[in-house]
Amino acid sequence: MLEYQTHEYDVLVIGAGGAGLRAAIEASANGARVGVVTKSLLGKAHTVMAEGGIAAALSNVDERDNWKVHFADTMRGGQYLNNWRMAELHAKEAPDRVRELEGWGALFDRTKDGRILQRNFGGHRYPRLAHVGDRTGLEMIRTLQDHGIHLGMEVHMECTVLVLLKDEGRIAGAFGYERERGRFLLFRAKAVVLATGGIGRAYKITSNSWEYTGDGHSLAYGAGASLIDMEFVQFHPTGMIWPPSVRGILVTEGVRGEGGVLKNKDGRRFMFDDIPENYRSQTADSEEEGWRYTQGDRNARRPPELLTRDHVARCIMREVREGRGSPHGGVFLDIAWIKTRVPTGAEYIKRKLPNMYHQFKQLAGVDITNEVMEVGPTTHYTMGGVRVDPDTQMSDLPGLFAAGECAGGLHGANRLGGNSLSDLLVFGKRGGEYAAKFASENGAVSINLDEIEAAARWALEPFERTGENPYEVQQDLQELMQDLAGIVRREGEMRDALEALNKLVCRAKRVGVPGNREYNGGWHTALDLRHLLTVAEIVTRTAIERKESRGAHFREDYPSKNDQEGGSNIVVQRSKSGEMEIRREPLMALPSELNQVIDEMK
Repeated sequence: MLEYQTHEYDVLVIGAGGAGLRAAIEASANGARVGVVTKSLLGKAHTVMAEGGIAAALSNVDERDNWKVHFADTMRGGQYLNNWRMAELHAKEAPDRVRELEGWGALFDRTKDGRILQRNFGGHRYPRLAHVGDRTGLEMIRTLQDHGIHLGMEVHMECTVLVLLKDEGRIAGAFGYERERGRFLLFRAKAVVLATGGIGRAYKITSNSWEYTGDGHSLAYGAGASLIDMEFVQFHPTGMIWPPSVRGILVTEGVRGEGGVLKNKDGRRFMFDDIPENYRSQTADSEEEGWRYTQGDRNARRPPELLTRDHVARCIMREVREGRGSPHGGVFLDIAWIKTRVPTGAEYIKRKLPNMYHQFKQLAGVDITNEVMEVGPTTHYTMGGVRVDPDTQMSDLPGLFAAGECAGGLHGANRLGGNSLSDLLVFGKRGGEYAAKFASENGAVSINLDEIEAAARWALEPFERTGENPYEVQQDLQELMQDLAGIVRREGEMRDALEALNKLVCRAKRVGVPGNREYNGGWHTALDLRHLLTVAEIVTRTAIERKESRGAHFREDYPSKNDQEGGSNIVVQRSKSGEMEIRREPLMALPSELNQVIDEMK
């Protein structure tokens, strides 16, 4: 007989990062009994690694900023593939969510007159990122946890969800296990909110922590929900390069926002060589003007280092490919140079970028107040995710909601820095609110016991085999995606990747693990492979389907934008027979008043 513990909730939130906690807080505030499942420990969510700040048009540093400018920046950054309604809600509601966070105890950096300080960031027209040095995500999680813990939600730490359960076409809960002891858990729930983050661990070089194995994307796909924009994977231009043990760890865009510049091996600022035509009027054409911009000169234009992430990443790769890179395959990021402009330069850097200072000092033996950093692109974020209703965050599977990085639509083809944290707050709140509403309006669910028996049998199969090593399969998958479906893509290589993925699927079915279910990292890795392989195939197939270059998706064989391709989103859904179906859907027509906003901002 299968043994498992049963827990019953109105709303089950899977994930305890910014989106998950904000959803749980709102669902509890609306009277729902809430359970939170987190793969890691409470307080260890990947949100704590977010450094730059929260994008919100508070207008504290420049009164010209407002929701319309933020909306237009987000749409332009996303190459107009964004869900316009999500972009509108996000721009309008982000300021209230930041002030709400402040009211709950978040300690932001301040202007001289005591308001929340905001910094410059790539793609944002005005200083817009509310921040706490370069530890903003950590402060967000601390605040949300301190506030949420008093609302009565139950938290299940170090638990992994294996499958979402359904009851006659609606969500019915989830089935998973405790990572520590291996005991199975059944969660009955009238509504489920997915807040599981991204897919970065499908790649070899990534800023993402170990939890980011695409669980939410894969669980939703397996349950029959649609995914959207999965071809758009953002490679952050600046991750650590050396030593190998820290390769991929994020170097915040805040370094460039505070005046850091990118140089090649010859010491030349190469970003001035390639400024896109649509950004030329907003981009500084001299080092002096760029410096004035970072110091708050409202009449200056932003330095080219603060162009969108996809563009900066490709410029870095160009320098490397053409032999002008750093010794370990990247370029140099220099913040130490500002000591020639700021009398107390070293203290200024330590005060503005304390985390970066300690990160390089401890992990690479580099003092960023005196030395350059060696950086290169790292897999950072997926714009794609579960397709959701923009107002309610519910997927096309009734009762299943998604928020944060595992939800698609807001960011289009490319996310602007800082929009991720405001995304978590705005749509985490909406997801929790409407999940609680759905739970209150719908009756109890029933569980198909055969379904959970099958899930448990599948989960235990690796103990019955002495085959492939799960770590080797995972490593081969990561190298495959890095090499064949990474920053620069070509159809032939991606079709080779699909063939290789089919072989990896067969290998994954043969993985075996020794020992028992307690404290067994190999077992956890074996079970994660299904999610990683699913999202890897989806990314590759959709990247083949989009025959143009747009935002974070760069096709060397189709290097230009194509208006016909850009007029639709690519949607992925699992058919009833289990096949992966890919279809195109036209973009929602932009209302005339929002179209006018974009035209005005141009």
